[in-house]
Amino acid sequence: MSETTVDTSADLATFPTARDSGCPFDPPAEYAELRAREGTPALACPVGVEARVVSRYADVRAMLGDPHLSSHAAPSTHVVAGGLLDRPVAPGSLLNMDGPAHARLRRLLTPEFTVKRIQAMRPYIQGLVDDHLDALLARTGPVDLVADFALPIPSLVICELLGVDYADRDRFQEQTAVLIGTNSDPAALEQANLEVVGFMTQLVLTKLAAPGDDLLGRLIVRAGESGQELSVEELVTLGITLLIAGHETTANMIGLSTLALLRQPDQLAALRADPGLAGTAVDEMLRYLSIVQFGVLRQATGDLTIGDETIKAGEWLVAVLSAGNRDESVFPDPDRIDLEREATAHLAFGYGIHQCLGQQLARVELQEVFARLHQRIPTLRLAVPFEQIEFKNDALVYGVRALPVIWDREEDNR
Repeated sequence: MSETTVDTSADLATFPTARDSGCPFDPPAEYAELRAREGTPALACPVGVEARVVSRYADVRAMLGDPHLSSHAAPSTHVVAGGLLDRPVAPGSLLNMDGPAHARLRRLLTPEFTVKRIQAMRPYIQGLVDDHLDALLARTGPVDLVADFALPIPSLVICELLGVDYADRDRFQEQTAVLIGTNSDPAALEQANLEVVGFMTQLVLTKLAAPGDDLLGRLIVRAGESGQELSVEELVTLGITLLIAGHETTANMIGLSTLALLRQPDQLAALRADPGLAGTAVDEMLRYLSIVQFGVLRQATGDLTIGDETIKAGEWLVAVLSAGNRDESVFPDPDRIDLEREATAHLAFGYGIHQCLGQQLARVELQEVFARLHQRIPTLRLAVPFEQIEFKNDALVYGVRALPVIWDREEDNR
């Protein structure tokens, strides 16, 4: 399939990636302008191709649900200068696969993420949250809520699921940060990939020799019993995908949503007064923050229609999830946080056949954090001026690099 190269003579506008520093929780202002325009405008992307930008909620859903689109360059290669759009899809690469090959892997994995199985993990997750809050409350002085709370909780959860030794978490956290950066040095990127693949290969070989009662072990057994044995390469790629997706997105959501709520004292007060709001609060913050910040890339495999516009085979399209989640025709007053808003139909987990498989796990983790953090530490606040917080503007998954916080110890609610 040929690529649609950028026609510089047409002086195309560039795909926007820069946020207003004064409004770091809002997506680039250009997304609202694109949403107001007719059709799907073509923009020049940093990777070196032009792409149709889909920014309205209904159009994003229609696009991601259309079978005439390939995710082989997914998820967000369009914003990576020097990114490879035609790299062969590795066996087991769930995010990049299409058709029957994707459906096969999805069917094998789905039993691990049913509502019933994830709900059964809730007591374990609640215990992790409380244990980490106990550890925070035992300390004096400012703490980094990212390093000491937001990262370890989802890391422990995904390690528990996959059967990974938690002692190895620092190893994969450091390398995955390199892998999802948009400006990572090529040599560092290659080294990070080699290390993560080596780590996961050792784990998979161990599980193949003696499958345990964990996700990888059960997956190996399920695949064998169904006559759909998975190769080492497939298992390694699946394991890496789950390991990265299972901790990186949720960890960033914990840190970023905590900061956003600290900046909205009326909404935070409502959550403190009624931790039962955690359910709607989680989906509202997912909608509002949309941390897959540049959207997802697809390529048309045949002619299709988005809105009233025909897209030709071979054309690239970007579904801007954050723009769809701020569509005022679906979410009234979309630039405001409303923790009572019923926002379960948001696009933060994507849509269609590639919708996030682990979304129920993410919801449960976030619900337990939302329900416990501000109850246990009601005077939580920033330990530094807001202007000193560093945001991950150059990462495919948005968040904060650190979140120094402090609280009034005499008001600790143990």
